[in-house]
This record gives sequence, structure tokens and C-alpha cells, in this order.
Amino acid sequence: MADDFHKPALFGGGQFDAFQGGDDPAAVLRAAHQSAQLLLSRARDSDDPAVVDRLITYTDDHGIDALAELWARSSPHSLPGALWRIYLVRVLIRQDPDGVALLFQRGTEVLTTIDPVIAGAPLPAGPQEITDLADRILRGVFDGDFAIALERAAAFCRVTASGALSVADDQEAASPERASELTTRAQRLVITADELMACARMSRADSLD
Repeated sequence: MADDFHKPALFGGGQFDAFQGGDDPAAVLRAAHQSAQLLLSRARDSDDPAVVDRLITYTDDHGIDALAELWARSSPHSLPGALWRIYLVRVLIRQDPDGVALLFQRGTEVLTTIDPVIAGAPLPAGPQEITDLADRILRGVFDGDFAIALERAAAFCRVTASGALSVADDQEAASPERASELTTRAQRLVITADELMACARMSRADSLD
């Protein structure tokens, strides 16, 4: 890392380059785990709220590519894998807050589980509420209970997946391609939710690294 690591301005694209491991799988794995541990430690050890703010909005300023290079190939049951999924969920929300809000709201209407409460979005949940929720969940990763943040993200994915399946049923006759797209999205969200829950359990057992 750069010599000014202690300063709150952190993790520009060039700084992430220092962790890239090229094509060597061992180097890639090592860089993923080192960067994830360093990122989390820095946020939790700092008294400066700007540190967490910058981490939350990192992808707004630099895009998702640097994180993808580091973490996208990590095991889904690992610290970098968990962080990658949390960031990716936030990016997907910010890319289409209206569409995600629609699916999440529908999910709250068709689900009979406690997931909407666990996710923590106000109801009804519009685009701004969903965008704020994504930031609050990510903030919880850095300055709250890590396992709870993962559980909230998993609940959000399950609610949105249920909404996507419900809307897909509505679209089946009029727009089968759209229905298929929504079904595929729901399946991916369910998988992500399962992965995040596994990471939450590992975190509580102090075995997530």
C-alpha cells in the first residue's frame, strides 16, 4: 500500500493495483484476502467517519472493475467473496433503483417470511429508500455487526427475488422473454442470499477469512 495509508483518502484505483496478482492463482487469492482484511481493518480501526464514507461510495467514484479484479474470483464463502457480493448488490441497486424498488416492494407483498423486517427497508420502499438501504447495509459491514450486515443483505436478496418471480408470473403471457429474464435474476439473487448467509454463519464462528 502507499505510504500515506493512515490518511482518510484511500483506495484509489492505483492503490488497488498494488494487490493485483496477475495470472498466478495463488497470487490472486493472496491479494484478494489481504486486501479484504486490510479494508475491513482500516475501517474498523479508524475514528474518522470519512473513511467509512469513502469505502461506501468507492464504486461511485472508481467503478466496480478494481474490486472485480481483486474479489470476483474469490470463494463465495470467504471474506473477499462476501465483500464482493455486498458491493455488487449495491452497484446493481444504484444502476436501476426504480426497477429494484419495484421488485423489492412486490416481494414484501407476496412473502410471508420475516425477511422484509430483517432487510430493514421502510415500507413502502421507493427508489430512494432502496438506495439508502444499500448504503446502510454496507455501512454496517464496516462499523457495525458484520454478520448482521450480511444477513440483512441476504434478506434483501430474498425479498427482491420473490418480487422478481411474482412479476415474472405477471409477464409470462404478454412478454415471455421478460419473464425469463426476471426468473433468471431471481435465481441468481437466491444463490447470492444463500452465499451471504453462509458467510454470516462463518463470521459468527470466527471462521470467515
